[in-house]
Amino acid sequence: MLRNAIFWLFLVTSKCLLMKAEVTGSKSGRREKPKDAFEDTDGLYDPECENSGAFKAKQCNGTTCWCVNTAGVRRTDKHDADLKCNQLVRTMWIIIEMKHAERNAPLNAESLKKFFTDTITSRYQLNSRYITSVLYENPYITIDLKQNSSDKSVGDVDIADVAYYFEKDVKGQSIFHNNAGINISIDNEPVKLEKTVVYYVDEIAPEFSMKSLTPGLIAVIVVVVIAIVAAIVVLVLTRRRKGKYEKAEMKEMNEMHRGLNA
Repeated sequence: MLRNAIFWLFLVTSKCLLMKAEVTGSKSGRREKPKDAFEDTDGLYDPECENSGAFKAKQCNGTTCWCVNTAGVRRTDKHDADLKCNQLVRTMWIIIEMKHAERNAPLNAESLKKFFTDTITSRYQLNSRYITSVLYENPYITIDLKQNSSDKSVGDVDIADVAYYFEKDVKGQSIFHNNAGINISIDNEPVKLEKTVVYYVDEIAPEFSMKSLTPGLIAVIVVVVIAIVAAIVVLVLTRRRKGKYEKAEMKEMNEMHRGLNA
């Protein structure tokens, strides 16, 4: 019932309620990112929502709990039920990065910017002032949504909700009642997307420990450490050999000197 009810609303529904509805139904070359930007590595879960539709700061699955931001994305390591989440940290910046399929010619940047700006403002009712940039670096399209706590007016759609709807739409998983996604067409030419990734930047940096790093990143760190250790070993061995050569040369010179004196 909840799933059918919220999908028929005209206004954009909060991401927390949308995720809850989905879980209920299922039970039946590019620009460098900010250093604190992180992805959603947990995906769909059954969230606890406030009466307003916002995520509760603390989310749990049985006895395992974690803290989330206003986008409902985990921003701490997972702990036991004693975990304290003192506040719901606001996601102030969302970066949506898309990669389109290989093309014979690049897209027109201005037409692309107009398409996505018009789509986001009309389809999700987001005030255009929260769309701070739409960049095109062939083959990457990057959309920046920024909305500080002090900037958001009463009644404004939240950027986290918009990003959730948008990501579902471009991936062909629309959550609108008619399941009609977005047909991306720039200058009357259809554009096929190969990959879409969403990054989140919170007003307070996330609190992940080393154990939360992805295996790929851990592998890179290990390789770098091994390379440094190997370089130190080579340096030490080289110096030792050089010292032995110098001693041998000095001994040979001394013997020659004694031979001449004799």
